[in-house]
Amino acid sequence: MAGVKHYQAVPFAGDKIGYGDGSALVEKTGPGDRYTLGEGPIMDWRTGILSFVDITEGRFYRILPDGRKVCFEAGQPLGAAIPALKPGTYIFAATDGLYRFADESMTRIADLRGYYNQWQRSNDAKADPAGRLFFGAISNDKSYGNNGNLFCMDPAGGGITVAQAETKISNGMAWDSSRKKFFFSDSLEYAVFVYDYDVRTGQISNRKKLYDVEGGVPDGMCIDANDCLWVAVWGGKRIEQRDSVTGELLAVIDVPAEHVSSCCFMSDDTLFITSSAEGLQGQYDGCLFTCKIDAVKAGTDYCGF
Repeated sequence: MAGVKHYQAVPFAGDKIGYGDGSALVEKTGPGDRYTLGEGPIMDWRTGILSFVDITEGRFYRILPDGRKVCFEAGQPLGAAIPALKPGTYIFAATDGLYRFADESMTRIADLRGYYNQWQRSNDAKADPAGRLFFGAISNDKSYGNNGNLFCMDPAGGGITVAQAETKISNGMAWDSSRKKFFFSDSLEYAVFVYDYDVRTGQISNRKKLYDVEGGVPDGMCIDANDCLWVAVWGGKRIEQRDSVTGELLAVIDVPAEHVSSCCFMSDDTLFITSSAEGLQGQYDGCLFTCKIDAVKAGTDYCGF
């Protein structure tokens, strides 16, 4: 397609990741490491820790500044792990609750069993600019169909509310730099949606389809400093860069894995990409990737819990 930039992702091994004071960390494992359902990558620029989860295995991975990759076993499917206000702590969106992770242990801060059906689990989650946690419930048993809700939990004491009802597969989220727009992937709607967003209340409204996705389904996403979206296309072997106002396709990152699940910035101009090996046998299915791009990172929002 004329005018669309093309990039090629490469397996992640031994990459230097710039952060904060300009130091670096090194991933010491090999490019062949595979994850059943790698998801939820996020960089904490305060600590220099790059993290992600393996949802179905219930594992939380952190790549530390000294190069070690540390794994914590949550004991249940783990949809996402979002950095909290206190550096080094995280909020887990798990199957039966939201948990605070600190000092290598989990403490439940919200019971989700009254919000989820017994066949549901948490999927993607993100902190909004005010520190609220947005998190989605999806079906963990396909015999019940694809159904759920997008929820929001307010650290100011507002409890858990439904932000968007009757989602199919709640996935990627992002907020623009004006803090007036919210972007959301509902995967089996095969579209990315844009909402008006009120940072004072956390309310999202006036949902509109930003663009349709073909040749796969939209999954996790991140946003850059120019408010362009970078959206993983599950089943499409790619990441797409999209204009957040028009939905126009600006760039494509080709990834040598069938099920590309999400991405985040791991340095000023490089994306870190996760994928899934579940049910697949390709050489790089389930691997981690990087790609240097012509874009600049945006900041990370932290949970206010």
